[in-house]
Amino acid sequence: MKRKKDISAHRTDSIVGVGMQDALGSSDAFLEFQERLSRAAQVDRPVLLIGERGTGKEIAASRLHYLSTRWQNPLIALNCSALSSSLIESELFGYEKGAFTGAEQRRVGRFEAAEGGTIFLDEIGLLPMEVQEKILRVVEYGTFERVGSPESIEADVRIVAATNADLLALADEGRFKRDLLDRLSFEVLYLPPLRERKGDVLVIANHFAGRMALELGWQDVPRFSPGTAAELESYSWPGNIRELKNVVERAVYRSDTPLIKSVVFQPFKASPECRPLKRTEDEKREVRDFPLDEITRMPFKEAMRKTELLLLKKALKESRFNQRKAAQAMGLTYHQLRGLYRKYKDEFSVE
Repeated sequence: MKRKKDISAHRTDSIVGVGMQDALGSSDAFLEFQERLSRAAQVDRPVLLIGERGTGKEIAASRLHYLSTRWQNPLIALNCSALSSSLIESELFGYEKGAFTGAEQRRVGRFEAAEGGTIFLDEIGLLPMEVQEKILRVVEYGTFERVGSPESIEADVRIVAATNADLLALADEGRFKRDLLDRLSFEVLYLPPLRERKGDVLVIANHFAGRMALELGWQDVPRFSPGTAAELESYSWPGNIRELKNVVERAVYRSDTPLIKSVVFQPFKASPECRPLKRTEDEKREVRDFPLDEITRMPFKEAMRKTELLLLKKALKESRFNQRKAAQAMGLTYHQLRGLYRKYKDEFSVE
């Protein structure tokens, strides 16, 4: 039995807040991309955005939404690299009260919050296979189930996905569902890297410089010296627009006059005093014993047991075994944490 979504608890903090004015440029590569994007926005089908880091995939997703017929409805985003594989499913599809330990009330997921609008899945190549299967069901049948519920919920959501990974290679390796890739690639838009956008660097640099000057309270509009402008135009920009923004803002902030005479591309320098952070042997053993990417291949009860144990152990270690602080860190009441501790006290130790 299908039921309509309850979106009364929809989370507005998930809505993408992208400045549309940041999509700047006049190069042939940029204008061709914008033309293709505008055309794709009008067709209510999935779109796949492919581009290097920092090329503006989130801005492109925002433009796709606001140029579409869904523009008055929510635009909801999820960065798939920001959550562990064990949390992504409940974040996307929500969960019912009692679905797992700590699920004290029903929670609406991103798909429900995006009702009638668009969901933007960034770094989609990192999704675990089980979640890919559920997204494929949404695309094919327009339904999904909350975690802990057998009831199907109807979904009216347009999917825009983005990645800088080679999804075809991932599909060949069995790490990305080929059926899902076929469904998501109704239209594939390749974002041009900044090094291929001839003439756009100074346009974008001036925009970021002016915005930084306004933030600093300057009365004068900043400008780049000829030598600095030449440096900006000749640099390869491996980090694309995101790197350009940082370089320009840093240059304006450090300048004593509106004439920007120098820029720093790489602010970090190697130092003999700096040493790479290393895990302790106990931490290495924890990671080996319980890598998060394996949880989705476990039976449900075993996965929940290991997850609870891992989180409990971590909270107790970080709070130096202060159970009230550990409960607060885990978002549990003191009595809930005590119950978990009694359940697992013979299965772990805290150094």
